[in-house]
Amino acid sequence: MTKKKKIILIAIIAVLLIVSFIGGQSYSKYVSQVKGEGMVDVATWNFKVNEQKEHIQQINLISTTYTDDKSIVNGKIVPGTKGGFNILVDATGSDVSVDYNISFLNEKNKPRNMFFIYNNKIYNSIIELENVLSGTINAKDENKQRNFYIQWEWKYETGNTPEEIHKNDEIDTKDVQNISQYTFDVIVSGTQSP
Repeated sequence: MTKKKKIILIAIIAVLLIVSFIGGQSYSKYVSQVKGEGMVDVATWNFKVNEQKEHIQQINLISTTYTDDKSIVNGKIVPGTKGGFNILVDATGSDVSVDYNISFLNEKNKPRNMFFIYNNKIYNSIIELENVLSGTINAKDENKQRNFYIQWEWKYETGNTPEEIHKNDEIDTKDVQNISQYTFDVIVSGTQSP
């Protein structure tokens, strides 16, 4: 190829590039970009039991007694001992309604003549309380705390007749001899109310 042909070829290529650039500009689209952010506020969830979020302290009945020291023997309860404890459910700070439920599981070695009292009603076992210790704390409630005061009592000499008293004294004596520890699990759950 001669020098003259190379110059003509380069000139043609240059002209084609300029024409395609100018032609491309006239057919281009107008494009603009506007950015924004997606955002939504998430409701706050807060649920505590006895001021704890993860677990509640162990309920030791001996530490909840309100009888005199004569009814406690070597740090253990006996017939004639009674007391009470609180379970405080708190949804303060939660933006949603909370369904709460208090359950008692794995009750073992309860003295047979011990009973529980809640709202002036007597229950023979703590597990019987499960049906009355549930409810809802509404998101719009001004007070988002519920306090459950549960009393317990192991009466001294139970029964109405001398025969009943004697029979229950025998039951209490066996329980004192055979039971080393009365235990139950407390489970308090809170879930978002639909």
